[in-house]
This record gives sequence, C-alpha cells and structure tokens, in this order.
Amino acid sequence: MIYAFKDFVPVVHPSAFVHPQAAVTGNVIIGENVYIGPGAAIRGDWGGIVIEDGCNVQENCTIHMFPGVTVVLKAAAHIGHGAVIHGATIGRNCLVGMNSVVMDNVVLGDECVVGALSFIKAGDTFEARSLIVGNPAKKIKDVSDEMIGWKTAGTRLYQALPAEMAAHWHSSEPLRELPSDRPPQESLYQTWNELKDKARQ
Repeated sequence: MIYAFKDFVPVVHPSAFVHPQAAVTGNVIIGENVYIGPGAAIRGDWGGIVIEDGCNVQENCTIHMFPGVTVVLKAAAHIGHGAVIHGATIGRNCLVGMNSVVMDNVVLGDECVVGALSFIKAGDTFEARSLIVGNPAKKIKDVSDEMIGWKTAGTRLYQALPAEMAAHWHSSEPLRELPSDRPPQESLYQTWNELKDKARQ
C-alpha cells in the first residue's frame, strides 16, 4: 500500500513493482525497475528515502531513519530478505545480506557485499568493494571480480522481475491437484550455478 504523510506522497516510477502488502509512506522516491517485496516497510515520515533505479528491497525489509536524515539506496543496490536499513547510504551495486542491520550514518562504498546476519554499527564507513561480515561487522577482504559478477547477475533477475510481475502476476485461487502439464520450474530460469558460470565469462 502507498500512504501519503503530511505534504509528502510517495513517487513511484511506472516501471517499478511495489507489492500491495508492502507499506510505502511519505517522502519516498522509487526509481525505474525497482522491486519492493511483500512485507517491506519503507517509512519516509521523519526524513526521506531515495531508492534509485534497478534496486530491490526484498520481503520483510525495513527502511527508516532518525529525523532529518535521507536514506539513499544507490542504483542496483540489492537488499536481502529481512534486512534493516536505518539512516544509511548504500552504494551502487551493493548487496546487503539477509537479516542484516545497517545503522545510522553508515556509508557503504560502491559494490560492497554485506554478509547475512551482519550488524554494521552507527557511523561506520566502508570503502568500495569491501566484503563486510560479523557482529559488529568488519571488512574481512576485498570483493573479487567474480563475486561482484555473480551479485550483478542476481540483481539483474530482480531488475527484470517488475516487468514480469506486471505481465503475469495476479491473485488466484489455489489448484486442488497438480496438473499433468505443469512446466518444470527449471525451464523458466537459469539455475544459480548457471548464472555464476555466465558471470565468470
């Protein structure tokens, strides 16, 4: 659902997909080919939220801030299931792993990768291509070309998903038995290993 707050109405590009079970409130700008999953709470009441082109914010993520702060997800940022972004700036083509927490005034440089379940404490800054893990999170090494290649390939799936949702997604009653002509799932998408192999090429 989309909610106005005071004088702010969210701005959502027509090519984006915002699931109706997500809640997008107030001073929020959502760019082209952005995917917002069900259960996401994107709350621009005390400050602003800018989600640039090609980002995805997956199921049950929370994006919020202290008063007067603008949260920025730069182009192609990839926010995994259940992550919390509170008052941070996420660089271009970053990946924030599932159930990670990124706190106030954190700045991630471009193409950083944050491991699942990491906690990045307020005020931390990481240079581009940092691999960040732990609680409290620390840089453990540089992100390799191979690693950013498979991250980028995975994000492309999410960048294509809004158009697929617009074309094919609708509410439905469940089937009561499995149809004999149901196509195999692997016929619809490349496997993760196939995507990784393609990224290496």
